[in-house]
Amino acid sequence: MNAINGAVTSLFNLLLTPLEAVSKVFALIVVSGVFGVLALVVFKHISSQKGIKAAKDKIKGHMIEIRLYQDDLALVGKAIVKVLLRNLQYVALNFGPFIPLMIPFGLVAAQMVVRYGYKPVPVTEQPAALLAGEGITLKIELDAAHKREASDLKVSLPEGVQALSPLVRVPAEGLAYQELVATADGAYDLSIEAGGEKVVKTLYAGNETPRYFQPERTASPLMAILWPAEKTLSAPFKRISLGGLTQTEAYVPAKLGWLPGEGPMAVLLWFVVFSMIFGFAALKPLGVEI
Repeated sequence: MNAINGAVTSLFNLLLTPLEAVSKVFALIVVSGVFGVLALVVFKHISSQKGIKAAKDKIKGHMIEIRLYQDDLALVGKAIVKVLLRNLQYVALNFGPFIPLMIPFGLVAAQMVVRYGYKPVPVTEQPAALLAGEGITLKIELDAAHKREASDLKVSLPEGVQALSPLVRVPAEGLAYQELVATADGAYDLSIEAGGEKVVKTLYAGNETPRYFQPERTASPLMAILWPAEKTLSAPFKRISLGGLTQTEAYVPAKLGWLPGEGPMAVLLWFVVFSMIFGFAALKPLGVEI
């Protein structure tokens, strides 16, 4: 999964650079539109276009049958059953080909989220003035086979990041927590060591402007599709995340220029919306039955 994410990330770095020179919203719209059209082309070649057209024609025929024989309840009842069955066939013919398209959808959507969904965490100039829970929560989860190694887990914070609490270890659950804040602008690698293995979780703060923001690292190849900016973890680590008091992720939801909404859900929403708009616009020119 790391190789795939690395290749996709490098490709998007290349493609998005000229688009982002205009604006991030422009880049999001263009990528969404291109994906919508390409997905439609793929759908055309992996779906049964003749079957879809035939199912639609038969549904129309049964609807006409209901209209013509509306005084004959027996015929109308049979026609309604036929419409329902043909609708199921139509849905199956359309839904099946969308399953393989979910993987490229996830890869592209994830790139949009980590690039445009977040802003850096704010800098805290007076950490002593914060109440418990108002900082960033670093959460470390070990896999089931290495839970007890949480008792020896260590976290090393670089200059510019300050701990607000001691490191709390829960060996019975394979968990460890620490509350911290950034005291200066920068990109910081939080070093975590357990079971003889050392990994880092990157934290961006203040006016730092990286290309990607990733609130968590995971060992799951499936979840890695959603978080492509950092490599997957290996044993004993299962998941490392940065969370906040009022939100799941520590990073601040980013505003999407003139588009309504902010944060990763807004990015996903607009990605889907613009993909559908461009896709529907291309239906007739591409001659796609859907």
